[in-house]
Amino acid sequence: MVVEQALERIGRLDPGLSAFVEVWPERALAHRADHRLPLSGVPFAVKGLFGIRSYAARRLMAAGAVPVGSTSVPGPGTYWQTWGLGAHGPTRNPWRADRTPGGSSAGSAVAVAAGMVPLATGSDGAGSVRIPAAWCGVFGLKTTNGLLPSPDRTGLASAGVLTRSAADARAYLRCVLDGYETVRVPLPLRARWSPDLGYAETDPEVESVARSAVDRLASAGVVRVDRRPFTLLDPKDAWQSTRRGEPATAADVRAENDRRLAGLFADTELLLTPATPNRPHGHDGPGELYSTALTWAFNLSGHPAASIPAGFTSDGCPVGLQLVTARGTDISLLEMAVAAERHTISSTATAR
Repeated sequence: MVVEQALERIGRLDPGLSAFVEVWPERALAHRADHRLPLSGVPFAVKGLFGIRSYAARRLMAAGAVPVGSTSVPGPGTYWQTWGLGAHGPTRNPWRADRTPGGSSAGSAVAVAAGMVPLATGSDGAGSVRIPAAWCGVFGLKTTNGLLPSPDRTGLASAGVLTRSAADARAYLRCVLDGYETVRVPLPLRARWSPDLGYAETDPEVESVARSAVDRLASAGVVRVDRRPFTLLDPKDAWQSTRRGEPATAADVRAENDRRLAGLFADTELLLTPATPNRPHGHDGPGELYSTALTWAFNLSGHPAASIPAGFTSDGCPVGLQLVTARGTDISLLEMAVAAERHTISSTATAR
């Protein structure tokens, strides 16, 4: 029944949103549920045409989940690929159709935000899970680099997931991580806030929305914020040279940022930033803006990072709050996100 409902919603909504490249109704309806499995009969979507081959998709299917289709990723023509191209044209943000949903896990974020599926796989090499999660008002997690198998030889990309809420992502981690053990995180969390990491040009309203979410977390006793500035070196050139296969060029920046992050997490549990410096751009592309400015530092460093909904700008665009923790603390990060989501905004509202 749940699979049928997902397919009905995809058929009704996707012509207007273009979140999917392919939908697999025959395959999904032919699935025979095994109720002994933890995700028996749960529909999910996979990122891109080849996402069904990913390690995460295979683990989800082994747990009984049912793939219903592949979601859109960027087509040709935009260098900074914060958009998507589905079967019905450009993928549209479910909160504002004139804006992009972000990318490159564009369709995955839209499919979750619009309630077409409860879970979708993603991959994140520069912010490709966190940016669309932020701009579509859902939860997005980038796992610690190297924790799960990835075909990216540069080491920048890691597996990720998009769900309606952080709590919904627990099932994903339980299935893809060997030896998953529940972690309890005592509150308040020692946290550090940075609106720009020392180099990004953050939209003042985006910063204000994210900062207000941090203030709510502090007032609710979820975090105790150290207000000292925290900065990193701008990772743009280092990320680009690493992507080109020239890691030696990036060594100095990576080493210095690793040193600063190690110092931070020696006495702090959580780094908080806006997920993006900007709000969703139009379908003509981002222009000179780097939507990745606040995310790709953690692809270089390998730290796990997530985006939770923080609120909306005055023109109706969702804003994400980025949470970053020490390497290998993915389960703790998820539990921190669960605690934080209760006090930011409701993450259960469906966009359409």
